[in-house]
Amino acid sequence: MKHGRPFAMSYKTPEAVKYREEFADYVRAEVAKQNWTLVPNKTRHFYIDTVFYFPATNLDANNYFKVMLDAITDTQLIWLDDNVTCERVQAIYYDQKNPRMEITIRPVDYIGVFDDAPQMEAFVSNCIGCTRYARNCSILRQAKEGRIQEEIADGVCAKFKPRKN
Repeated sequence: MKHGRPFAMSYKTPEAVKYREEFADYVRAEVAKQNWTLVPNKTRHFYIDTVFYFPATNLDANNYFKVMLDAITDTQLIWLDDNVTCERVQAIYYDQKNPRMEITIRPVDYIGVFDDAPQMEAFVSNCIGCTRYARNCSILRQAKEGRIQEEIADGVCAKFKPRKN
């Protein structure tokens, strides 16, 4: 109970805690080895493409993501919080001799509500001529954060007001 309400809390086994620490060390080494250059921020999302090679057929791939993503978050080298991850199971195989996971992490193409960087840049270039832009436009900021807004439809901001020269 917390503040008079039921509160759920996950329990990590000592084995899971040890795995998390060892996996975080592995991630640090791979980031250095692969010369990962992206600077973590709060809005960039990532695809986590994973192929599982389980030692038995009764295992659940979804149960493996939490500890793995928490370990990567602990490093603060790829993302700041795992709420920016898009986990995708690409395949599940069974290999009793060499169970493992093969993980590929890559940034998504979309940025906020925009399909890609050119679409966002086109939207921003239009914003520059708006009176709201100079005041740190909340519509633009929220669009970059991925927030859906009524003010933006078909890539056009309904609140656009041309700046006077």
